[in-house]
Amino acid sequence: MTSLNPIERCALIDLTDLPRVGFRGADAAAWLQQRGYELQPAPNQAVFLADGTLVARLSHTEYLLLGSLVDRGERIATEEAGWQFSEQRNYLLPRQDSHAWVQLSGRHVAEVMAKLCGVDLRSEAFPVGSVAQTSVARLNAIVINAGNAELARFHILFDRASLAYFQDALLDAMGEFGGLPVSLESLLG
Repeated sequence: MTSLNPIERCALIDLTDLPRVGFRGADAAAWLQQRGYELQPAPNQAVFLADGTLVARLSHTEYLLLGSLVDRGERIATEEAGWQFSEQRNYLLPRQDSHAWVQLSGRHVAEVMAKLCGVDLRSEAFPVGSVAQTSVARLNAIVINAGNAELARFHILFDRASLAYFQDALLDAMGEFGGLPVSLESLLG
């Protein structure tokens, strides 16, 4: 029997150093589409783009963009740096300093989250591309099912000042499943 690597079994990866940004306003969708971003038609849905960027629709007028591992978030960093105030009703929501970002991956993600969150995050109730804005470990969080056929994976964003606390809570919940922290470099390698 082949043993699973930590990422396939149960792993926590801190992605906080990768770029992420938000946009909100009545013209945000049109602005993002003009820049080549695919958008979901309804709130609380996310889509991966061909370049690995993830676009989550949080409400009718708010979007969260998570940088790709492929370009280390360069596309998202460029969008944030190049945004300018205009007559369009599209407003920049910087997220680098406000939101920490971790990835929980492996076959036990739903079981781990069940210990920390009251929302049913099993794949039957929370399919790939779903977004939940909820409480996790007593913190407001955005949970995105970013898995695929090969790997179950949740992206979780929450208050950046609580990063150490949140990681400890997740690692404690992961203990039963042999969960381990894994470095971002191991994903990029």
